Amino acid sequence: MSLYHEKAAQAQALLAELDLGCWMTFARETVVSPDPGIDLVVGVNVTWNSAFIFGRNGERIAIVGRYDAPDVRRSAIFDTVIGYDEGMREDLIAALTTIDPPSIGLNYSVDDKTADGLTHGMWLMLHDLLRDTPFPARFTSAEGLLGRLRARKTPAEVERIRAAITMTEEIVDLIGAQIVVGKSEADIGAFVHEQFRARGVPSAWAWEGCPIVNSGPESDPGHAAPRADIMIAPGHLVHIDLGVQLDDYCSDIQRMWYVRRPGETAPPPAIQHAFATVLQAIDAGAAILRPGVRGFEVDAVAREVIVDNGYEEYRHAFGHGLGRACHDGGPLLGPRWERYGSTPDMLIEAGHVYTLELGVMTEAGYLGLEEDVLVTETGCVFLSTQQRELRML
Repeated sequence: MSLYHEKAAQAQALLAELDLGCWMTFARETVVSPDPGIDLVVGVNVTWNSAFIFGRNGERIAIVGRYDAPDVRRSAIFDTVIGYDEGMREDLIAALTTIDPPSIGLNYSVDDKTADGLTHGMWLMLHDLLRDTPFPARFTSAEGLLGRLRARKTPAEVERIRAAITMTEEIVDLIGAQIVVGKSEADIGAFVHEQFRARGVPSAWAWEGCPIVNSGPESDPGHAAPRADIMIAPGHLVHIDLGVQLDDYCSDIQRMWYVRRPGETAPPPAIQHAFATVLQAIDAGAAILRPGVRGFEVDAVAREVIVDNGYEEYRHAFGHGLGRACHDGGPLLGPRWERYGSTPDMLIEAGHVYTLELGVMTEAGYLGLEEDVLVTETGCVFLSTQQRELRML
């Protein structure tokens, strides 16, 4: 069974779990306007207006343009594939009339970006196609289905994530030799890009900002590209945040080095304390991460460690879902801030994969760590090889 078939089976089961009459992905020209439903369960790009329908009673219907139909049929995910020429209105109405769903889940969401594929133009078009029918009144958001579908990783998905992490750690093992006094952040970034190219993989997020490289106190942590005007120097902390996309699944880890000053045999006590605090916070978050806990509760435990040790709290979530996207859908391990909407209130489940990440500012620069973990029935396990000691150069 292919990965797309596994996810399609999950989607079918979720309809009953969520009491949703049907789920419909309505899309067009998906190379230009990607849709999360296409990415997860269809796996075939389409050009013309297309409707992919999963019914509560097991129906799977695809209505696509004539020239898109062969690839959709070959995917063998949909039992019925209807190819049209001039327009899809009659076929769409007939399909929905046959299913007669009490509710129709569509791919739009205010809070979850990975469930928000339906454009406003397609929303208007769908209403026009179904005018004078009862179906527009039954539209609802499919964000609950899509969020769970992305977050509940199958064993095959977990293995792909593991492979991406392994490749990323191989690259990390090569980076230490490149961290040399006088080299720039941009030099380190270019080396990592060479490694991506040599392995034939894209970066897990935008190329110009992956990896993130920070050296010393003048480098601002965030999503900016590595700078050519900041050079590695003795007494600097060097922080790198990187990930790859391998077989459509991502990794995302952060690692730390300290560049010793002449005569130093260990980092200064303040730097050691900062590293120990960040490590303690990640361990504390991992210890509470288990099924049934809500995302904001995990974040609160880690955040408390940072603040109690005298550092300013980090201004982002403690962790995010990891999968087909680096910032995947489902629950967020974050605070109940306005910008996160309802995602921190969602329940953690077994099979979810998250990053655990945070950092603090020091006199030697930013000190941040990030690990990738899998939620199990009883807690979580680290998929990445956790950095428990500050690497010295």
